[in-house]
This record gives sequence, C-alpha cells and structure tokens, in this order.
Amino acid sequence: MSIVDTRTPNPKSFIPGATGDWEVIIGMEVHAQVLSESKLFSGSPTEFGCPPNANVSFVDAAMPGMLPVINAECVRQAVRTGLGLKARINKRSIFDRKNYFYPDLPQGYQISQYLDPIVGEGVVKLDMADNGEIEIGIERLHLEQDAGKSIHDQHPNMSFVDLNRSGVALMEIVSKPDLRSSEEAKAFISKLRTILRYLGTCDGNMEEGSMRADVNVSVRKPGGAFGTRCEIKNMNSIRFIGQAIEYEARRQIDIIEDGGTIDQETRLYDPKTGETRSMRSKEEAHDYRYFPDPDLLPLEFSDAFVAELAGNLPELPDEKHDRLVRDYGITPYDASVLILEQARADFFEQVAKGRDGKQSANWVINELLGRLGKDDKDIEDTPMSAAQLGTIVDLIGKGDISGKIAKDLFEIVWTEGGDPAEIVETRAMKQVTDTGAIERVVDEIIAANPDKVEQARAKPTLLGWFVGQVMKASGGKVNPQAVNEILKAKLGIE
Repeated sequence: MSIVDTRTPNPKSFIPGATGDWEVIIGMEVHAQVLSESKLFSGSPTEFGCPPNANVSFVDAAMPGMLPVINAECVRQAVRTGLGLKARINKRSIFDRKNYFYPDLPQGYQISQYLDPIVGEGVVKLDMADNGEIEIGIERLHLEQDAGKSIHDQHPNMSFVDLNRSGVALMEIVSKPDLRSSEEAKAFISKLRTILRYLGTCDGNMEEGSMRADVNVSVRKPGGAFGTRCEIKNMNSIRFIGQAIEYEARRQIDIIEDGGTIDQETRLYDPKTGETRSMRSKEEAHDYRYFPDPDLLPLEFSDAFVAELAGNLPELPDEKHDRLVRDYGITPYDASVLILEQARADFFEQVAKGRDGKQSANWVINELLGRLGKDDKDIEDTPMSAAQLGTIVDLIGKGDISGKIAKDLFEIVWTEGGDPAEIVETRAMKQVTDTGAIERVVDEIIAANPDKVEQARAKPTLLGWFVGQVMKASGGKVNPQAVNEILKAKLGIE
C-alpha cells in the first residue's frame, strides 16, 4: 500500500543538520486497553493490581480444547471509539492469528485483526500554537488480545510469567505518518487519550500500562521521499515519547550525514540515559504468517447497531471546545486547556454558570489548576468546590474585593474551607470604595513624593507607581480603578 503525504512542510518544525534542514516523520500505533469487566475471549476479570495469575481462565492459559468466545461489550466499545474518531465502521471484520513466540504468549499466537479491521480511516484534530489546527489521519482501529507479562527481577537466574493481562482486550489505533514534531506527537497522544476518556472506552492510565504506544520515526529532507523508519516500542509516558522522538530523529540524521544508512528495526527508549537502543530487527507483516482464526466466525453487525451506539455518544472534546467558546465567550486556547479532562470542563461550567466566562476561565485555569499542579492533585481531589470559587468570582465582579484580596481569599478557602463571602466580612477583607478614604491615602502619597509627581506629569505611564503605592499603603483593600481615576484628577493627567 502506497503512503500519501498530505502535510505541507512546516519550517518551524525542521531540525537543523550539518547538510541543511531535516524533517521528522512520525506515525503511532497506540494500544488502548478496552474498559470492560471481562477479557476479549473469556470471562476472566480485568481488574488491575491483583496478585499474579489471579485473573486467568483455561482460555487465557491456552489449555488444550479451550475455544475463544467474543465479548460483545468489547465490540461495542471499539465501535464507539471508531465513531468518536469520526472513522468508518466496517460492519464485517475478521479475526486473524498473528503468529510469534514469546514466553508470556501462551497460545504461541495472538488473536488480532489484519486485512479486515473493525474500524477504518478516521481523523484526530490538533490545535497547535505554532501551526494552527491540523488533522492527523487514523489508518485503522482493530481489536486484539493482550499478552501476559514477563517479570525478570524476582530471581537471579529465572524469569516469571504473570498471565493476568493475557487476553485483555486492546484497541490498536494506528495513525497515518502525519506527525511532524515531538510536540505534535505529544499533543496527538494527549488528545487521543482525552477522546477515549470522554467516551469511557479506555481509562488512559499510561502508568498502569492500559494505554501505551509504539512510535515510528524516520527523517527526510523537507518534502522528500519517506526515509527508513525505526519503531520505538512500548512507550507509556507522554513526556518520554517526546524525548525519545527528539533523540531518535537526531540519531538518524547524524548517521545519514556521516554517510551511513538507517536499518529498519525495533528500538527501546531508556529514560535514564535519554537514548534509544536496538532491540531487534523490525518484523514485516509476512513474518507473522497471518491467517483467519478458524475458531472465530467473521464479526458482523447491522446499520441499526451502529446507529444506536452513535445516538448515545457523549459530547466529545471538539464539540465541547466549540460550545465553550460560543456559550461562554472564552478564547479557543482556554477552551483547549479546559477540555483536556472532562472533570475539568465540568468544573468550569459550574463556576461559569450565570457569571463572566472569561473571568471564570482565568480563575479555573490560572489559580485552581495552578494550585492543583503545585499540590500534585487531580481536579477530582480539589478541596475547593465550584460553588466556592464561583463566589470568589462574584465578589470580584461586585467590586467587594480586588484581585489581590481575591488571591488571599483563595488561599484561605483552599486551606481552611468556608464560605468566601462570610470570610470577607468576618476578616474585614472587603475592598474600600469610599472615595473620601481613598483620597486621603492618595494625598499622603502625593505629598511624600513631589519628585515622582513631576515625573508622572511628564510621563503619564509612571502613574502605575502611584497606584502601587496606594494599594500597598491600604493593604490592597482599595479599588484600583478608583485609585487610578482619583490620581489622574489630582495630578492633572488625562
């Protein structure tokens, strides 16, 4: 199958080399564990963290005479994912045997899909700061069973095998080679994880191995023919994916510029050294000797089956992004930050309901998410409710507190809890709006700084210094806008 290059070269993503600029070409094969209570072809549970070999049936262990039976829920989840990726749903697909030997693959083959996958071509949209909105093509999504896990650190000269994961349903989502930088690759895996979480088809917990990626990397002169690719296997960290791509692209460029050639191979990334290392030569499809699994009939379903699933999809990230921009008047960038997690977007909507959307987004993104990051918490674990944060936004909007007081109030509510409005009253945090009181402070600052007065009259931008001094003298309790207007009148500045 020939590969069509649909991207226009972007000089901002070029990598400089000794012989000129280079372009990196990236494709991804993402393995996403299907959210289901049982495995793809058996009734064994899929719960993570159980003792070794606790979730293993005779089918998972490939005992003689045991036959696979398809899990209908896994099929539904795969179709729902395809619909979420705006992909073609193939109403007839075939399971194949992919033959290879590995100690934690009991059957000696993996049940997968090859020529006839359950989902065809789709698309994922990315909003890149330096390149606007771009579309990354999805080549296919197919269902397959996971292998077990080999454990090498429990004994000095033996390895152990845990088959808890053996037979767990995976969706392998294959992108087209449309990614052109490590930043795009990180954005792609992040966006894909967001879509899967919104759909509820995969939890996206990369640290638990329920979502991992094989990353194919090659380099070429801008606009030239595709180069030989190397596959970086089993990446389970977005940050490490970016680092591995940058190292591998530079490694390939250096080899080519030194007169060498790239060997097509599978490599591993070592986060301790920041380098990739060779694992084995890259297999081709014919090496796996695919053939239709004789124990499983073709998978077929109707238009009505697909229509029912399509009619019950939740609001997806792209649609939510556009609605937040339209309904709340926030920027596309703020919307893109908020939709990354469904709980985050829901929290924002609770805060913004009946309030200024931009102000609400500012407090959710900058203050709340900033503090959650500092405390290493998820938004589900926030000690501050949407109602509390909404009250703080209300107090700012009514002029009861200034921005500075609001940040102090935020800290009190975060650590102590309570009703923000009551805290403002009981702790005398309310903003001073009495113009007479403000004028007295302004007069004192002007009288104490005659040299600054002359400078400000000559250069009005220095008015901000006086505003700062008044705010400092009042403990931040005066209205900055009122201070600014009074200062202009007192100093004769228009």
